[in-house]
Amino acid sequence: MARTSGAVGGIAARVAGERVFGFKTDRAAHAEDLKTVLGGLKGPLMKVAQFLSSVPDALPAEYAEELAQLQANAPPMGWNFVRRRMASELGPQWRARFGEFSQDAAAAASLGQVHRATLPDGTDVACKLQYPDMPSTVEADLRQLKVAMAIYHRMDNAIQHEEVYKELTERLREELDYEREAAQMRLYRLMLADHPTVHVPEPVPDYCTKRLLTMTWLDGRPLMARLAEDPPQDERNRIAEALFRAWYVPFYRYGVIHGDPHMGNYQVRPDGSVNLLDFGAIRVFPPKFVRGVIDLFEAVRDNDDTKAHRAYETWGFTDMSQEKMDVLGLWARFLYEPLTDDRVRRIQETDDPQFGRAVAQQVHNGLKRTGGVKPPREFVLMDRSAIGLGGVFLRLKAELNWSRLFHELIADFDEDALAERQAAALAKAGVPPAA
Repeated sequence: MARTSGAVGGIAARVAGERVFGFKTDRAAHAEDLKTVLGGLKGPLMKVAQFLSSVPDALPAEYAEELAQLQANAPPMGWNFVRRRMASELGPQWRARFGEFSQDAAAAASLGQVHRATLPDGTDVACKLQYPDMPSTVEADLRQLKVAMAIYHRMDNAIQHEEVYKELTERLREELDYEREAAQMRLYRLMLADHPTVHVPEPVPDYCTKRLLTMTWLDGRPLMARLAEDPPQDERNRIAEALFRAWYVPFYRYGVIHGDPHMGNYQVRPDGSVNLLDFGAIRVFPPKFVRGVIDLFEAVRDNDDTKAHRAYETWGFTDMSQEKMDVLGLWARFLYEPLTDDRVRRIQETDDPQFGRAVAQQVHNGLKRTGGVKPPREFVLMDRSAIGLGGVFLRLKAELNWSRLFHELIADFDEDALAERQAAALAKAGVPPAA
């Protein structure tokens, strides 16, 4: 906490000094220091840093660029911690419940670490163990985050962050409940049961608690490792299409989004199918929100300001003047443009890697000029998923007909039918209501 507070205080001092006294500070160098501090912490600020790095204008560009490099790969805790955690969750004879249990962590993230094990019947499983004292750490770190965001908002009010903070707070608290995550994993298995290109692990009920999640082990390789081998174009396309379906079949058919699309949460198989992992940050939307997403697509396609205004109001945006709508329209066209183009193409046809940031900066400047905007909570994870997946499609250099993939999902869209599917799937999977 002392190191975190110092880092946050450093941001405040340097930014305030530059704005008030005219000091010229090396914000990029300080951002790198902040990344180092957060990356060494076993707590939510590392996850929040990953999250905020993908939300346009939530942080200054220098900090976003550095924090975007944080991945779920923190140093693991040792065997003594593992033995204590397993004994507290499964009892003192926990070791007898496994055929094998690796002492070395297979992966370590911001809130917990994963160990590979084998059940007595030979089933390979992954055991995710939550680090000690995470609830208190989460609350402390969220207080620090609130201070940091408030400081930045006083310097730049283009994006009002109140609802962003509330959304982060609730989703992070939910991520601490591994029984909820097990239910959300079952939900994804239900929603994607008819899509063989996407694989979801299965939780093992008798081996799951609020701080221990045991699931079937899925064999796969990190996407970046496969890309380093320069796979053929047809494999790149298969991976991209599988990821598109993994995210957007649940959204357009059930009103559910996986809110954590960073590179550590999917793996690839030799046949181009993907493993989808980490179901802690899941967002369930009312059917009318999904309808609003489709309405905005149609508004962009048809250049229909009336429908665009209705879509923004459906999402929860308020005080939408024509000038603000024109500014947000720049971002909407950037996101929806591949879906309006009925042909095989890359997700972004310009070779300029800074094109997306340039559009975001243009939107940011426009929002500052028009008095700022307050994004509704539901918008946060939806926008993050679109940006995160778009970045993956760029790295894949995938060439697909994005328009046809999208229209396949929305062809028979009906709010009432979505509501029925959503309620039935949530009940069958046992997902508790959101906070």
